[in-house]
Amino acid sequence: MPHLLLIAAASYLLGSIPFGYLLVRMFRGEDIRQSGSGNIGATNVSRKSPALGVFTLMLDAAKGFCAVQLAIAISQFPANDPRLFRVMAAAALLAIAGHMFPLWLRFRGGKGVATALGAFLHVSPLTVLIAMIIFIVVVLATRIISLGSVITAAAFPIVMWYANPVRDAVAIALVAAASALVIARHQQNIRRLISGGEPRFALRKK
Repeated sequence: MPHLLLIAAASYLLGSIPFGYLLVRMFRGEDIRQSGSGNIGATNVSRKSPALGVFTLMLDAAKGFCAVQLAIAISQFPANDPRLFRVMAAAALLAIAGHMFPLWLRFRGGKGVATALGAFLHVSPLTVLIAMIIFIVVVLATRIISLGSVITAAAFPIVMWYANPVRDAVAIALVAAASALVIARHQQNIRRLISGGEPRFALRKK
């Protein structure tokens, strides 16, 4: 039990490091929450600086990856043990929750996509590869990035159930909870999608 509590606390705290906020504050002297969408994630940061947006993406993914790695080290469960899969999924979920609801920013964080990418890349690389293909296909077909994110998040638990060598209902439930959080954080995008007001990106300049 102490190990599980340590994993939970460490995963949340790692996920809650607001890299987007910190980078913009350090290099631009601005509060990213006061511009664009108000989000601290890579997409909004890139509106200020494409370079900082890339660094934010990498660091947000890295903290998810590190949270899972730390959970593996602390738990010391053997590979292919369903308990290890559960611990990894729980660490991923808590890192994503930390990014979305960071203690340091009064629980106002990002959408968790990059952190989920890094975390689940460690949990199941094949699942992430398939999810990225789904995302790319949807985005190229619709030219709506948020739709790609929502559909990919919804499909993710199902894909993991079939793609991951270890099938465990508890772990998949934790993955589904993480997907639900990501979808919930896209609620404004979903409203715009329903109303037809979600912007599309141009494949090429006219």
